[in-house]
Amino acid sequence: MDRYPEVTAGERRTLEQFLDFHRASVVATLDGITDEEAARRALPATDLTVGGIVKHLAAVEDLWFNHKLLDAPSAEPWRSAPFDEDPDWEFHSAAKDSVAELRELYLLACGASREIATRLESLDVLAARASSGGKLVSLRWIYLHMIEETAQHRGHLDLLLDAIRQPR
Repeated sequence: MDRYPEVTAGERRTLEQFLDFHRASVVATLDGITDEEAARRALPATDLTVGGIVKHLAAVEDLWFNHKLLDAPSAEPWRSAPFDEDPDWEFHSAAKDSVAELRELYLLACGASREIATRLESLDVLAARASSGGKLVSLRWIYLHMIEETAQHRGHLDLLLDAIRQPR
């Protein structure tokens, strides 16, 4: 989705459209950048990279919709990632991934999240695994959290792209 969400849609459709709007913006970030640019630390105050953020967002899609909501094992590459040795593995390992690989990973994660959500009839369905202070959260909460997470990192991506595109 590359257009702004409908202004009169129902609650669930509004949540889905806002999340998809931000997801599409994340994917668009990858258009026209090189593998080197995606891996570059473009701002001195942070270790964040375009690739690292996109890979992180793929990880949180799996975490919330698959692992927390369904209590299913994490998908790959998250299941076998060495998070015990490097809690920020997705950020650091992205430097080895091509833009095409990062795009595919994120699109697959978003597609899996959408498919999982369509199986649930109500926004009031509670996640199978506790989170957020040891409490079970609803699908509604997960949608709102993912909108927040994706939009926040979308802003980071905008700043990184501005820095990448500045003449050196």
